[in-house]
Amino acid sequence: MRKNDFYAVILSGGSGERFWPLSTPDRPKQFLSVFGGKSLIRQAVDRLDGLVPRERILVVTAASLVKATRQELPELPRSNIIAEPCRRDTAAAVATACGVVERMGGEDAVAAILTADHLMKDVKAFRQVLSDAARAAAASADIVTMGVSPDYPATGFGYIQVGAPMSLRTKTVFHRAVRFVEKPDAKTAARYLATGSYVWNAGMFVWKVSTMKSALVAGAPALAILEAAVADKKNRVPAVLETLYPQLPRISIDYAVMEKAKNILVSRGAFGWDDVGTWSAADRHLATDARRNVAKGDVALLDVSDSVAITEGPHIAALGVEGLVIVATKDSVLVAAKDRVQDLKKLLAKMSAK
Repeated sequence: MRKNDFYAVILSGGSGERFWPLSTPDRPKQFLSVFGGKSLIRQAVDRLDGLVPRERILVVTAASLVKATRQELPELPRSNIIAEPCRRDTAAAVATACGVVERMGGEDAVAAILTADHLMKDVKAFRQVLSDAARAAAASADIVTMGVSPDYPATGFGYIQVGAPMSLRTKTVFHRAVRFVEKPDAKTAARYLATGSYVWNAGMFVWKVSTMKSALVAGAPALAILEAAVADKKNRVPAVLETLYPQLPRISIDYAVMEKAKNILVSRGAFGWDDVGTWSAADRHLATDARRNVAKGDVALLDVSDSVAITEGPHIAALGVEGLVIVATKDSVLVAAKDRVQDLKKLLAKMSAK
């Protein structure tokens, strides 16, 4: 596969509510530089160096975030930042991306659907898996899902059950997908880990345009219409999206396509992937002290353990507590039990209802 046949699409429409108060509608999680010293969306683009030229990197984001995205990624062509007029989950974004890639590179072009708000500690290993996945997608009529070898019984990720290893003459091991499963409880996650036949569903996949078009026609006709309209060079992409997007269902690409398709290959990789979905992930990626605390900013802790304290201004002082998340900005302060931060959306909904 030639480099110029390979495109990358970064989905960046998330609101990052579980990282409130640092993450806000105007500056969601993908723009935060808490992890790694650079924003997550900048890291997502930089990981593609040597694989995908910048003119073939696309970002699909909310219309309200186009300006911030262009400021963060000034090297990308302006037309490569694609604005969603309203939120319709990942299936609509993927169908739009498929149409734009077809418009630019034709039906034989290969695209990787990636995320703007995940971390990969081993970038070299990630590039190897992505490169092998692109080759596999180019040489077949398969959708390639990028699975991650689990190293602990995570309950916050979805899983994919896989069949026996396949021989594709690549450094990366590939399997046929058997089934997709939702986030398990702790006992089930431990069983998945013990069997060795499950991988984490990282929400990243690679396909040839013709392959994804066929999958949309078979499983999501309304999205197939969107893809074809976007791909048609006689149409203006923004006008197509303004017309068709509001009519589309809110559905993820997993439900719309992946769980129905039979032609799915799963790559198995280990590259330090984490979707850093909540503040409880902070101690996996930031320095901790001897009592497993993360402290960032003007923070003083005494007899505190297993806690996260991050501030953008106000001084944080904590005494004699355990298992807390304390995050402060100039406008807001969050104090939460570490094992309850997954419910932050419920708290924000209650706040907005007042």
